[in-house]
Amino acid sequence: MAEGGHRFSEYYLPSTNPPLVTLNRSLLFVILIVFLALDLLVGGGGMSMATGAVLWKLRVPRVLTAVIAGGALAASGAQMQAVFRNPLADPHIMGVSGGAGLGAAIATMVLGTSAALFTGVTVAVAAFLGAFLAAALVVAVSARFRSATTLLVFGVMLGFIFSALSSVLQYTAGEESLKLFYSWMAGSFSGSRYFEIVLMAVALVIGLILAFCNGKGLDIILFGEEYATLSGASTRRILVLSMLSCCLMTGTVTAFCGPLGFVGIVAPHIARRLTGSSTHRQVLPCSLATGAALALAADILANIWPIPLPVGSTLALIGIPLILILLLRQRHA
Repeated sequence: MAEGGHRFSEYYLPSTNPPLVTLNRSLLFVILIVFLALDLLVGGGGMSMATGAVLWKLRVPRVLTAVIAGGALAASGAQMQAVFRNPLADPHIMGVSGGAGLGAAIATMVLGTSAALFTGVTVAVAAFLGAFLAAALVVAVSARFRSATTLLVFGVMLGFIFSALSSVLQYTAGEESLKLFYSWMAGSFSGSRYFEIVLMAVALVIGLILAFCNGKGLDIILFGEEYATLSGASTRRILVLSMLSCCLMTGTVTAFCGPLGFVGIVAPHIARRLTGSSTHRQVLPCSLATGAALALAADILANIWPIPLPVGSTLALIGIPLILILLLRQRHA
């Protein structure tokens, strides 16, 4: 067994207490419902009852966006951590976020001088096209190379290239255009229309179908590529399906919500501890619920102030302490 796979397999300890696992799942479901209800009450500087128009046009779309985005990023993170056998792997590690940022930067430069053409929707569409380009490159490379390490290095380098190009393009944009671009970069669940929410939901469903079809392969590759090959599994097929799933979900969410971090790292760890298992048939649904809960918590924290905070910042405030706690507990385990 490969050394990296051996260390990684030790991280996941099977549960010996099924009733506790059932209790954990029930508790997670209750927390998710509570956060969802609280998020519907938050807006305009605190907790308040909203009129029907405010509720259905502003708060419900925001809450639905948070649930879908958090779940999609968490499910992507669970797959990334399995494929790369790295507990700190993130769905944005493949350069999809950088591609989305480049698309938004191009829209800022090309259409920034036209107020009629340059809107939040324009930025989202351009970001989606950039994310799609990055995803296409990643999927093409994953279909050609069987090594997860090669794919990891390619994704990281691709992200750096896209980020560098975005930085260059920002110098040519005007002040108002940059303001809208930085607003997208900060991350937000607000402003999504129901049509956009449906698009994100469709991407989530397709991505989850691919992930569950690839579940056994993800379980096998946890122990290393050599083990997966000896067991008769196609590592190339596992990589391609994982990349398709993650790029589709991450790219769509990033286009409409901005580059959001930490959910994809933290949620799978919490899910594995709640289920006491590394089997993706259990980890993926629990990651989905955990990611949605984390996104709702960040949205609540962002909207309780008179001036709402960027969701990207509140996710960092929640995610970084959780990552440190998980790392410290793992070290002393």
